[in-house]
Amino acid sequence: MRPLDEAETTTVFEKLFKFTGNNLKNIVENPSHEGPDPNPGRYCFRLHKNRVYYVSESLVKRATNVARPNLVALGTCIGRFTHSGKFHLTIQALSLVAANARHKVWIKPTSEMSFLYGNHVLKGGLGRITDSIAAGDGVVVFSMSDVPLGFGVAAKSTQDCRKLDPNGIVVLHQADIGEYLRMEDEL
Repeated sequence: MRPLDEAETTTVFEKLFKFTGNNLKNIVENPSHEGPDPNPGRYCFRLHKNRVYYVSESLVKRATNVARPNLVALGTCIGRFTHSGKFHLTIQALSLVAANARHKVWIKPTSEMSFLYGNHVLKGGLGRITDSIAAGDGVVVFSMSDVPLGFGVAAKSTQDCRKLDPNGIVVLHQADIGEYLRMEDEL
């Protein structure tokens, strides 16, 4: 487990910025409440086997006692680097991203199951949408009762969504909480 280098940090922060915007500083400067230390410090990002973890500094200090081959995971896995060097957020990052989301989409109860099976969000299933979303922005998908279900990329801007037919795609699916069941071996 090692700290991210400059290029990796830039890649991770660009991806998180896509979903959180200026709220990214809340993630970076978040004080930690984990560990037995009276002053456990802050959260930090660590890389282990191409996976990026969001972990408190006090746990990182304790993890130095464990050999790298024996260390399975530490903290919250927020994403992974592909072989080509791209960074993909995983569903475990949902709680972190949802608490600091800049753009949100709420879907109707009738289309929740469709999204949880890995399908895109259609205009017919859209309940509410925040203003000033541009095409390509990262959005967090919520149920109408404000439960975060997943995240994706906006296919259309807020203005274009109003003119869209009911079968038009509004949000392109990236991850949802149904992945805990569908891909439990890979997580």
